[in-house]
Order: sequence, then structure tokens, then C-alpha cells
Amino acid sequence: MLKTEAQDIEHLLALAKRSSDFTVSTVSFTQPPLSICYYKTLIDEKLLQEQLLRAMESCAAEIHDLEDLKRLLTIDGIQITDCIQDIQSMLFKGSAIVRLTEHSGLCALVPLTSKEGLRKNNDTDNEFSVVGPKVGFVEDLDINLHLIRSQIAVPNLIVKTLSLGSMSNSRVAIVYIDGVTNQDNVAVIEDRLRTLDFEVVFDTSQLDQIISDNSWSPFPLFVSTERRDRVIYSLISGQVAVISDGSPYFITGPSTLYDFFISPEDYYLPWMLGSFFRIIRILGVLFSVFASALYVAITTFHYEVIPQDLLPPLILSRQNVPFPPVLEVLFLEITIEFLREAGARLPTKIGQTLGIVGGIIVGQAAVEAALCSNILIIIVSLSALASFATPIYKMSNTIRFLRFPVIILASFWGSIGLFFGICFILIHITRLKSVGSPYTVPIYPLRPKDLRDSFIRSNYEITNMRPSYLKPETILRYIPKRIKKKSDWEQE
Repeated sequence: MLKTEAQDIEHLLALAKRSSDFTVSTVSFTQPPLSICYYKTLIDEKLLQEQLLRAMESCAAEIHDLEDLKRLLTIDGIQITDCIQDIQSMLFKGSAIVRLTEHSGLCALVPLTSKEGLRKNNDTDNEFSVVGPKVGFVEDLDINLHLIRSQIAVPNLIVKTLSLGSMSNSRVAIVYIDGVTNQDNVAVIEDRLRTLDFEVVFDTSQLDQIISDNSWSPFPLFVSTERRDRVIYSLISGQVAVISDGSPYFITGPSTLYDFFISPEDYYLPWMLGSFFRIIRILGVLFSVFASALYVAITTFHYEVIPQDLLPPLILSRQNVPFPPVLEVLFLEITIEFLREAGARLPTKIGQTLGIVGGIIVGQAAVEAALCSNILIIIVSLSALASFATPIYKMSNTIRFLRFPVIILASFWGSIGLFFGICFILIHITRLKSVGSPYTVPIYPLRPKDLRDSFIRSNYEITNMRPSYLKPETILRYIPKRIKKKSDWEQE
């Protein structure tokens, strides 16, 4: 397991100095001089300036030791200790370490905790879940790093800050856990970012496209998320997280295809329920991609596979439709996309009304005008609903796109065209890589132990190992222990 406690104060400071957001400054107007150490993403800069530095400056002549500092400052909760566990704990809760000399183990811990980012309206809009925390990121890099550090309170959490964009000089942070994340993955992502030549970095999603292994693929190769708990889980699993200033989204990698079907809510429910809903998600995606194409293939080439009881209603629903099935399907699919785009660009209440009313009116009018069949409206509607079962919006867009080439292939060659489409998708995703890691692992290459958290979410007693395909430096996450239960009739 990863060691998360420093041996002494010097070791703690040496670990912390590897992060760009850790600051060590010297106050020379006191005798003897004082050194102040803190994470600038965890403290309140206003409190630091007004209640600590200005107060120390006004009574500098009276400060001779840490006890004088504690007596003269008006900040509540100041502790003087040499216990390394207390020092490390308070440092990651937003306290500043004040020392008399660089080689002194005795420290004054001054609480300057920042509350930024912990707001009532700081919800996750696009990745909503009923169960679990709903803390999301904002368009400020320091606040986002503060939210991460407040959850992972160990000095092994490393933040490397780069400046990208020839015009914007945007700050981009690389976040990982030293001792867990494979350093080769960190080096690859850092090298790709440092060699980036771009004018303005508007959002982390741009970096996703530029540094990915294959920019020609419609499949996203990095998970993009606005949820803190998803980023935390990625970090403790051994992935690398990247975010740019001005963006509320992190990207994490190396990612696999199955990461895009995992919802944080899976881990807040009993493992059987979490596994069930994850399987429903995957089946919904398969239905969304192939249902309309299967309708085209059957109604164009393969009437013989339709059950005899279902054939008369299908013929009745299409007898007045003047178009071939492919045009009928494309008309409805494009209409659904129009409604989606219009609803997304309008204010929330208007967009919801447009989606519901527009869908009902257009669907009913299309049937009455004999432009499409009733059965097709049901299939396309279910396909549209199933595409939203994916927790990651980027993968949802990919699913929406894939339906169209598969429909066209099915219209040319029927089931053979559908088979070609499936084979092409499978070949394509097996050739993809994310930061050099196979995209379809643990299925291909096969990693049986990693299947514990892919199609299903196993019990916490089983998922105590990090994914092997990430090649983490520490494979063991925690040691599961069974709770010994006593029956009511057993003696105490």
C-alpha cells in the first residue's frame, strides 16, 4: 500500500515542494526570521495577507518565538506542535506552517482555510446523479485544485503547472499521485503538452483532441468530467488528470472504452444494483447504435425473419409510406437531432417544452402525413433515449454519430452491411490507444482480474486492487476485512 505520511517536517516539505501550488516564503522583518509554508490552493489569500502577514508586521518587534506569535495573532485555532502527523493533517486542511528556523521541528499551525468552490450552486449540470456528492468544478484553476486537495490530503498528490497558448498563456495543471501513477504515463502527457503549439486554450476539451493518440477517431480517448468524485477515483486508480484555467472540466487518462459507461453512482449503491444499472447502460448503447439499422435491414431485405403475427401490423403501418425504409429512418433521425440541438441552445424551460411538444407534434404529423410508420417512431424514440444512458456526454455524441453510417450500410447490403459496420467498429476500437494503453482492455488484451470493475461493479472486498493495465507503482489500494457478526443468541 502507498505510504502517505511523512517521516519528519523536512521530509514533508521536500514532498510538498514537488507541487507547483506549494509556496515557501520568508518573513525577514521579524527577529529571528520566520518561514511560512502553505498550499496556495488550500488557503484564503485574504486571510493570509490581512490576519497573518499584516498582524506580524505591526508587532514584529514583540515576536521572539512561536508562543509570542500565538499570543499576538487574533486568529483562532493556532497550534504549536512538533508532531508530524498533526502538521501534515493541518497543512492539507488549509493551515500555514510557521517556523522559526529551517531546521526546527517545532511549528505553529495557523488555520487559513479557504471555502472557495464549496457553494450551493456548484452542482454538476451534465453528470447528475441521485445518490452521492454533487460537487462540480468551476472555471478557476486554483479553486478546482483546492477541491481536489481537500479530498486527497496527502503530500503525494503532485500538481505540475504549465503555461500553454502563444497568445493566452493559459495555466494547465497536470495532477497525479506519486507512488501510484506510472511515471511513464505522466511523462508522455507532460511531453505532449510541452510540445504543444497553439494560440489560445479555451477549454480542456481542446487539449483532449490535440494530445490524444488518434485525432481522427470519433471515440473520445480521454474521459472528460466535471465531477470531483470521478476525478478523485481516477487519481487513486492510477490515472493522470489534466485541467486548464478557465475550464470546469478535467480530462483523465489513460482511459478505456468501459470508463465511459461507469457512473459514480454505481459505487454509492449496493454492488448488485450498481452492476445491473451498468449492464443496462451498455445494452442501451448497443440498442441505440443498431436498432434503426436493424429496422432498415429487415424491412428492406429480410422480411422472412419477421414473426408472422407482427408482419400484418408492420405492413399496415407502412402501406401508405411512399419512401423506402432508409429515407424514412434518416428523416426521423435527423428530426430528432434537430430537436436535440434546438433544445440544447435554448433556455432550459423553453428547451424542455420544445423537445416534448415538438417531438409529439412532429411525430404525430409525420404518421398522419404517411411520411413514416408508427413502429419506426417507437424504435427511433427508444434509440434517442438509450443514447443518453451514457454518463459521459462526449461518448453520447459518438453514439449519435455512429448510427448514421451503420444505417447507410444496412440500406445497401442488409444484414451483411450491418455485419460490416459492426466489424469495422470492433476493428477500429481494438486499434485505438489512450496514452499508449489499449482502448479495449481488459477484454482485449484480456486481463481477467480487471474484469471485476468493467461490465459489472464487484463487491468492495474484491475491488481492492488497482487496474493492472495502468501499470501502477502500487497495485494494492486497501486491505479488505470482513466484519465478524454475532448472532443474538451468542454470549458476549
